[in-house]
Amino acid sequence: MDTLFQELVDGFYADVYRFALSLARNPDDACELTQQVYAKAAARIHQLREPSKAKSWLFTALYREFLKSKARANRLPLAEEEEIAKLEDPNGGGGAQQAAHEELREALLKLEESQRAVLSLFYMDQVSYKEISAILDIPIGTVMSRLARAKEVLREVLDPGNKTLSHGSNHQNQK
Repeated sequence: MDTLFQELVDGFYADVYRFALSLARNPDDACELTQQVYAKAAARIHQLREPSKAKSWLFTALYREFLKSKARANRLPLAEEEEIAKLEDPNGGGGAQQAAHEELREALLKLEESQRAVLSLFYMDQVSYKEISAILDIPIGTVMSRLARAKEVLREVLDPGNKTLSHGSNHQNQK
């Protein structure tokens, strides 16, 4: 069992943390969620029936843990409201690149949590629609519609003047 757990940590820690960060929007909370998930995984590793589905198993556990923590936070109001942690520019670039990174970060924060989760799993973690459906416990059609709505919101936020990008397919369908 130790070997399997070590493989889960080595193979998926970065992916689990990235998904936690996309949900929690705060590096400290993401780290805590990730640690909680791995602590539970260590205790329940015997329940993992198919090691090939370990990533989905971890993501499902993470999402459920996030929902529990969110419910606890709603029941127990915080003494101080925490600032949204800023995502660091991975390239340390300045100027236009820094501005574009900040614009993208702000756009992602405008997404609903359910849309951000689907977008993060699909684009950042390359998880299939079917796996996202299982992780979030929603139908595949819902995954597809949330992803489409998330992309639409990002288009509108990032390029508000370009109506062709935002509504082109709708206009073609209405003709």
